[in-house]
Amino acid sequence: MDLAPILALAGVPLVGWSAHGTWLHRRLAHARRDPLTGLLTRDGFTARAERLIRSRPERVTVLLVDLDDFKAVNDTHGHAAGDAVLAATADRLIHWCSSHGLAARLGGDEFAAVVLDSAHRLDDLRAALHEPVPFAGVLLPVGASVGASHPAALLLTEALSAADRDMYARKPDGRTARRR
Repeated sequence: MDLAPILALAGVPLVGWSAHGTWLHRRLAHARRDPLTGLLTRDGFTARAERLIRSRPERVTVLLVDLDDFKAVNDTHGHAAGDAVLAATADRLIHWCSSHGLAARLGGDEFAAVVLDSAHRLDDLRAALHEPVPFAGVLLPVGASVGASHPAALLLTEALSAADRDMYARKPDGRTARRR
């Protein structure tokens, strides 16, 4: 009995399942990335950030970044300008994190990062996030408030809450209460 045709037929479902698995993996990976900035989304960020915190808690800094007066950019220059500011912020955050951490867009104009050995570089990040963004022949003024925490516990949620409090304490208009 020739088994070749039977084996070939048996392989057809395996190829289908393999293709489906590859497609599903790509869809999940894409869902964990923000389409505008390419940064991780909250879901994609959380598990990776928690692993980094657990692996080196003594060297980790958790950051929360909120763009200052972002609504004014959208209202004055349009949503395409706002998108340019978000993309530039993401690029600057990625560059600053380099291979020492990971960055995410949590939503709207709020970003987060978990980085190793960054305390001495926070002023560099703050300066980079205040550089104007070129758009349609003009330089858009931007600013960002950056809050940092060093997780005493190994919980990302606690570290993000501490960074949030630090960030709002640094807001230029003095707001210390969480907006919503």
